This record gives sequence, structure tokens and C-alpha cells, in this order.
Amino acid sequence: MLSRCMVRTVSIIGAGRVGRTLGRRMRELGWRIGAVVTRSAANSRAAVRAIGGGTPHAGLTRQVLGADVIFFTTPDGAIEPTARRLRQMGGDECLGKVALHTSGALDRSVLEPLARRGAATGSLHPMQTFTGRGIPQLEGIIFAVEGDRRAQRVAQGIARALGGVPVTIESRDKPAYHAAGAFVASQALALVEAATQMLMKVGFRRRRAVRALLPLMRQMLDNFERLGPQAAWTGPIARGDYATVEKHSLALCDYPREFRDSYAALALLAGRVLSTRPEETLANLERSLK
Repeated sequence: MLSRCMVRTVSIIGAGRVGRTLGRRMRELGWRIGAVVTRSAANSRAAVRAIGGGTPHAGLTRQVLGADVIFFTTPDGAIEPTARRLRQMGGDECLGKVALHTSGALDRSVLEPLARRGAATGSLHPMQTFTGRGIPQLEGIIFAVEGDRRAQRVAQGIARALGGVPVTIESRDKPAYHAAGAFVASQALALVEAATQMLMKVGFRRRRAVRALLPLMRQMLDNFERLGPQAAWTGPIARGDYATVEKHSLALCDYPREFRDSYAALALLAGRVLSTRPEETLANLERSLK
């Protein structure tokens, strides 16, 4: 990482949920926070308060180049245009800087405008959810690291300092890596809500429905962690009870189409990734889900 005798400084562009969390933790670790850039003065001041340091700026400023490390924590579509504008503002001041973005799906190529001016570029993505309500835990969290050699070293050092576990991945693998996280953090949330709505339709109050489902999920995850996927797998498909699968599918005809389609897709996915005889299981499921 940076030399221990140097004051370590970081500027943050797009200080939303991720930027505020990383900025606050880095400040607590002794980093000096430089420019904190958002779209409005009110938001940048609020970000500085949340981080506990930094200088607020409404809009991009070349003052971000006064830091050793520049974090781009903007939405994905804004990273490359922002990097291009910063290159035009800073010119040779980009030389020697380390620019990192926190997108899970994009690689360092979106920071190419800065790389052409001599900056080390890469990405550092924490595999964690950021709701904006409270500070999520970073200790023990996987951080995907990607970029040129110098950017990787800096990103790995930051991840370790935050208590995380850096894992270096290839640029081409970023979308698949991010899709894996979306399966768990986004799509799984839709599954829980769909199941909640189903229980509510048959007479449960929301609170009682959630109370029924959360212990089930927690036990499933505990079994997955302790026993592995095959041993943790339960339910009608695991037992080969395809008649029950057919009953489920028919019952879901009373719900919006996405409920039945999702049940069928997930049943087939379970047959592919969990069954010890996937081809046989998939053939049986195809018949039951017609």
C-alpha cells in the first residue's frame, strides 16, 4: 500500500451509500479525507458529516486530485464520463494517482481516460448490501479486486485494513461475479417477499408470514454452511416427490404469472445444481411442471 511515513489521503466522487461507508471507515483507520463530491451542495455536506471528514463539493472539481487515492462510488453509467471529465480538468496531475471504482459489474476499462494520463486504475467491490440505513459490517466481507498491478496492491491493502478479505479476479469475470451476488442479495429478497405475499393471500398477517419464513431461511443457510449444499437440500424435489411439485405448480396458477414461472425456473435450477442425478431430476421436473 502507501508508505507508512506518508499521510494517506482519499477523495470520494459520488459519496452515496457505498462512498459514505468506505469513507467513514477509512477515516477511522487514519486516512485523511480530501474532496467529497456529490451533485448538490446539500448532499456533499451531508456526506462529509456522515464520513466525519473531508471538504464538500457540489460537482466535480480538480481538487479530488490532491489525494493519493480517488474513489469513484457513482452509479455505473457515470464512472467513465466522470473519469473523462477529470482527465480534462487535471491533465498531468493524474500521473501517479490511484483511481478505484466500486462497481461490481465493471472492470478498470471505464477508468481508461485516467490511465492514459498515468494513473493506476482498478476496482474494489465489497460483496455486501448498502441500504443507507446504518453502517453495514465490512469485517470478514469478500472484496473483489481487479486492475493493474499497482491499483491491485493498493486495493488489497485497503480491503485488509477494513477487515475484509481481498480476492483478485479477472476483468472479464466481473459481470458473472456480480450476478452471483445479485442472485443472493436481490433475487433472493424477491423470493422471500413472494413467499410472504403467498402466505398473506391464504390468511396470514404480514408479521406472522415473516415470522414463519425467516427461521426457515436461517436454518437453510445454517445447514448450507455446516453441511454443504446436497446435505442441506430438503423439500419435494430432493425427495423425488414430483406429484407435490405438480400440485405447487397448479396452485400458483391463482397468482401473477411471475410466481409460477419463477417456481418452475428455480425448481429446474435446483435440479441442475443440487441433484446428484441432474439429468434424471430435470426430466422428471419437466413432466411435472407442464
